[in-house]
Amino acid sequence: MKKLQVHFTPCPNDTFMFFALVHEVLDSAGLSFAVHMADIEELNRQAIQGIPDVTKISIAAFPAISENYELLTAGAAVGFENGPLVVSRKKLYPDELHEALIAIPGENTTANLLLSILFPSACKKKVFLFSEIEEVVLDGEADAGLLIHETRFTYQGKGLKLVCDLGKEWVTAKGVPVPLGGIAIRRSLDTSVRQKFNRLLEESIRTAMKYPREPLGYMKKHAQELQEDVIYRHVHLYVNAFSVSLGEEGKKAIETLLEEGFTKGLLPEAKKPLFLDV
Repeated sequence: MKKLQVHFTPCPNDTFMFFALVHEVLDSAGLSFAVHMADIEELNRQAIQGIPDVTKISIAAFPAISENYELLTAGAAVGFENGPLVVSRKKLYPDELHEALIAIPGENTTANLLLSILFPSACKKKVFLFSEIEEVVLDGEADAGLLIHETRFTYQGKGLKLVCDLGKEWVTAKGVPVPLGGIAIRRSLDTSVRQKFNRLLEESIRTAMKYPREPLGYMKKHAQELQEDVIYRHVHLYVNAFSVSLGEEGKKAIETLLEEGFTKGLLPEAKKPLFLDV
């Protein structure tokens, strides 16, 4: 049996998608999995070091690992309403971001890449764990914060104000969905193994969509926010048809972001082909 080191975040969208796969709900077809969970920026670092066989990856970090990894067509976080949010404690306008100290969830995150593309003069940044950013802004350690994951749904209840929705800005500017993250697999694995894993992940996602209550305990065990409505709002925002299969529209979204980052000198050029041939 072939054992794969599989990394993903503890966020509800990932635990929802991977639940059936890692809990032997599906016939694994000769594959087994050693699962490791970590914050997305930590997963980016581990992938750059070449540690996992399969990993969740920020699309912004993919060029740095593309020599050794390719993207699956299943498991991506791509959509039209799922972009990162810039928030502040006091009223702040987008054209004032160049003066603000902004708390970001990691230099290699897609959120930071979108901020750099859309607001290139907003250069005063400090890295924090994504789950700490709301409190950092509330405590005045930063003027603004770049929110991802569950914190998109909780900031208003804590008294923070929306400065800018980077996802809406990106869709308006480029006319393609926002490609936040994907699943990368080691290129050196046999083609049959890579294709088999992609099929299993796609089936795992379809199973979770058909029986959405089944992964709840697993999601709650690892989530930052335990409120059930927040967990499912998170899943509904990030898990969609693009997660089952990127299709041409999802692939174009990723290609557009990587090209924009490369053209602006923010990313290295990614090795091609970008995607697993399924």
